[in-house]
Amino acid sequence: MDNTIRPEVDWDNTVPVLEGARTLELTPENCDLQYWLDEVAGRLLRRIPTGHTPGADVPEQVLKPGPLRDALIEEFAFRSIAEEKVARALGHLVALAPDRITTEFFATQLLDEARHARVFRDHLAEIGIPEAEIDSTITAVAGKPIESVLDPLEDFGLTVIRDQRDFYGGVIILTVLVEGVLAPFGELSERKWAELDPAGAEIERGAGMDEIRHLSVGSSVVKRHLQEQPGERGRILELIGRGRAMWENLPMQPVLFQRESLFQQGLEEWGHLIPDYEVWPGRKLVDTSAEERMVTAATWSQETQDIRLRYMGLL
Repeated sequence: MDNTIRPEVDWDNTVPVLEGARTLELTPENCDLQYWLDEVAGRLLRRIPTGHTPGADVPEQVLKPGPLRDALIEEFAFRSIAEEKVARALGHLVALAPDRITTEFFATQLLDEARHARVFRDHLAEIGIPEAEIDSTITAVAGKPIESVLDPLEDFGLTVIRDQRDFYGGVIILTVLVEGVLAPFGELSERKWAELDPAGAEIERGAGMDEIRHLSVGSSVVKRHLQEQPGERGRILELIGRGRAMWENLPMQPVLFQRESLFQQGLEEWGHLIPDYEVWPGRKLVDTSAEERMVTAATWSQETQDIRLRYMGLL
């Protein structure tokens, strides 16, 4: 490895998730297997061996029973299963990859998503849930959201990838409907927990750095395909339309509101610890509401998706 650190893997000077997800241009050629071994596993993951740096704090407020801890458990339980489902879907996508370079990239993405599932789960143990009780805890706090949101999303993706064997359709689902949603909401999560659970925030930060790469490379794969096969544009747009319509019919807003309401209650209890912390420029976290945070993250998500769709020539 040389000493030049690429911005998307530079833990000390990382590109913010929203900026990177919208602006970085990466291709499968410059994010191949050797890149992943050298830059991601060999450099980035050495800094965050457990998903966060060794010195990151797990403070009293997320170890003590209460709504703040409950909000964290609900969020990370849901995220762990979401990442696991993406990893499983990627197994089918790797099998469909049309060439060596896309095989290598999506194989590395599979490893990234499996790692995300693990570190979100492991953080539940870090905040005191016994290992033997983690599965039952995930089912108890996130079972209904998993069934009502993640299972239909997984079924939609598997119909396209596994059943229809549609590689580029699968890439667009992961890029627009999965990464395009996860990255902005992960950004909000990192900002929310930065002062209240530094270790948890770093886990979100590390996952977000991977999502930047996934979103950018996935976009470049689709863009190249559409340049080579312009007749595919209508089919891909129709798939995006169906996917977005499905999202609109999923009960994601009640799931988020439940989580953000718990966080709001926790903020009322522990906000005195962070009276001046700004969750985004000019806005103190303690002054935000559950609804405002949800609207902000949804706006970030829409903007990120639209920018990437424009990059791919689909908007």
